[in-house]
Amino acid sequence: MKIRKAAVLGAGVMGAAIAGHLANVGIPTYLLDIVPRDLSEEEKQCKKARNRLAQLGKERLFKEKPSPLYSKEVADLIEVGNLEDDFSKLSEVDWIIEVVIENLKIKQNLFERIEQLWRPGIIVSSNTSGISINKMVEGRSEAFKKHFLGTHFFNPPRYMKLLEIVPGKLTDQSIIDFMKTFAEERLGKGVVICKDTPNFIANRIGTYGLQVTLQAMEKLDLGPDEVDQVTGRALGRPKSATFRTLDLVGLDTYIHVCHNVYENVSDSLEKDTFRTPPLLQKMVDNKWLGSKSGQGFYKKVKTEKGKEILVLDPQTMEYRPRKKLKAASLDQVKRAKTSDKKLQALVYGKDVAGKLAWTITKRILLYAADRLEEIANDIVSIDQAMKWGFNWDLGPFEVWDAIGVEKSVARMREEGEKIPELVENLLASGKTSFYEKNDKRIRTFHHDGTWREVAEHEKVINLALLKEQGKVIKANRGASLIDIGDDIACLEFHSPKQAIGLEIIQMINYAVKEVSNNYRGLVIGNQAPNFCVGANLMLLLMEAQDYNWIEIDMVVRQFQQAMGSLRYLDNPVVAAPFAMTLGGGVEVCLPCDRIQAAGETYMGLVEVGVGLIPGGGGNKEMLIRWMEGIDSKDKVALQPMVTHVFKTIGQGKVSTSGLEAQKYKFLRSCDGITINNDHLLYDAKQVALGLAKAGYRPPQPVKIPVVGETGYNLMKLGAREMLLGGFISEHDYKIAEKLAFVLAGGNVPEGTVVGEQYLLDLEREAFLSLIGEPKTQQRMQYMLTKGKPLRN
Repeated sequence: MKIRKAAVLGAGVMGAAIAGHLANVGIPTYLLDIVPRDLSEEEKQCKKARNRLAQLGKERLFKEKPSPLYSKEVADLIEVGNLEDDFSKLSEVDWIIEVVIENLKIKQNLFERIEQLWRPGIIVSSNTSGISINKMVEGRSEAFKKHFLGTHFFNPPRYMKLLEIVPGKLTDQSIIDFMKTFAEERLGKGVVICKDTPNFIANRIGTYGLQVTLQAMEKLDLGPDEVDQVTGRALGRPKSATFRTLDLVGLDTYIHVCHNVYENVSDSLEKDTFRTPPLLQKMVDNKWLGSKSGQGFYKKVKTEKGKEILVLDPQTMEYRPRKKLKAASLDQVKRAKTSDKKLQALVYGKDVAGKLAWTITKRILLYAADRLEEIANDIVSIDQAMKWGFNWDLGPFEVWDAIGVEKSVARMREEGEKIPELVENLLASGKTSFYEKNDKRIRTFHHDGTWREVAEHEKVINLALLKEQGKVIKANRGASLIDIGDDIACLEFHSPKQAIGLEIIQMINYAVKEVSNNYRGLVIGNQAPNFCVGANLMLLLMEAQDYNWIEIDMVVRQFQQAMGSLRYLDNPVVAAPFAMTLGGGVEVCLPCDRIQAAGETYMGLVEVGVGLIPGGGGNKEMLIRWMEGIDSKDKVALQPMVTHVFKTIGQGKVSTSGLEAQKYKFLRSCDGITINNDHLLYDAKQVALGLAKAGYRPPQPVKIPVVGETGYNLMKLGAREMLLGGFISEHDYKIAEKLAFVLAGGNVPEGTVVGEQYLLDLEREAFLSLIGEPKTQQRMQYMLTKGKPLRN
């Protein structure tokens, strides 16, 4: 089976975004919607007018933020149409995804039409968020049902990891297996197999949690802003917490999702929990739907001081300024070092924050355990669904282990709660956690009383587990060199935010020697939230403020030398960047033989934002990339290439995806992109092995033609026009001058050919000059304290 072409039926927010993500990964896709009902007789004869809804869906992709597309160009793979004129095209595709309105009858009628032109081999799925998969295809043939399943994407599809696959009663197992593998490897998803129950897993647990939070807020007489201070990062949930999340989702959408469970469950207590709260109904009646209507639980207003975010008072139904919830347990959470300690400090707190956290957590844990057999195959499915679909740090059963099963159950008993059979069986077996490690492998407790090993995907390299297994070759506080098998070593940065300091430079130097002597190749990667945010800015600022210019010069020299050793190592080096890969993080990648980047990689040489220019060879490496294939004697061709580099670095451009990183030449055509971040290190390792098996030879030092004084003056002129136009400050212009001087190769004749070290020396001198500037130090200080650039 292969999916070479797809069709998405329904061009609303979700349908268009799914089509966008299919285009992201290179799949040509039809995006079809109904013919608008309000067409004039003349418009009814116009194909463009008849395709209007699908076209609007496609156009919306260019406007939404964050962008659903890896780049604007991928949208060319989306062909719009309508469900009348273009319906026959469905027979051409390999996968049809239904994303129309959540109405069972409409979906049934659509699948009846699809079957009339369906051929065996075409996979058909629904993106429903909770309607029964089996009911949708009642009346369809057995062959059609074998190819039918639910594929529930989470919004936005590009960024949300979870894909719930919901087989029907007759879905062929080979279709399930294929779609799981395809979704993981091609779409980059974390797949959870669900049972055909109302709202499946993530929305079932997630909406229940939101409902009990609303109830707890009312009982404890708290405001949405106070609740959000507890149910966000303090509880291991996203910053959007509860009520910001509801505003983002849309209260009307949320009520619809809850109502689906309410209508389809029989247990009276559960039904009552999913009943629409009067507060939400009143807000929807007022059209206070959240972000899309401009107000929900929060409302942004203009005041004399600027913009202010107000919060709804549920008692008065008026908006008021936000207030801080004072609670000792929240302070304890900030001081706690581990996620387990943070949760324990909060849920066992004696103040109002602790009571709220305990009430919500208790009810979610009991509900997840009580509904396990009904909605999921195992506890791992529920935990993964909540982590991937709702961005929780820990799933319900991981939370239970973190706060202590015995301790929490004892308190639940005291409060008169009925303990689910699953939990009773666990404790009766003498165990006190749902997860346990045995011979460095993870096992989980199953509802039938057995323990089952958690299967690790063959393409997942777990660095933390390898460390536990004694695979560390050498480590210091900044980095570790780890044996990841097949004679490939991985250099992992683990300093705060993976910022590059002396300890990482030392480990790079060690890794180069060790890999040269004992390994076939080196992968540079880690499994932190970001690959590397750049150099250790605090270290550099402190040295500059103490006038330690010799020390700074030494650090920059060592970093440049370390990058050179990566470039000329006699075994292949592959960088595996992902997420934020900035400044020095990019400079680590550029000299590597190959880069295997994640689809979500945001690369940029952003040093100008802190008043500097790249100091670790970034300027030189970018010149080499842009000069590839250019005749060094062709002076006319050289200047545009150098100008591209000047703009890329001078404007601090950052790619919005791995694909866009190719546009800036942070990635070359020979570099690869991995859509599933979990598989990134595996793919990078395979690239290193491939290079080694092919008889790898290190590159030779290169000579670089430069534009010299002529090009320097041209770039300065461009920067001067920006200054006179008010687009940049005097200090921005000073930085641009230094950058132009380095990229031009200094005051030499145009067309002069220079060596790498010559450019590195220019780069280092400019870096040292700029770091001594008071305004640069102000920018560095501002970035460290505020987390955003200062334009001074």
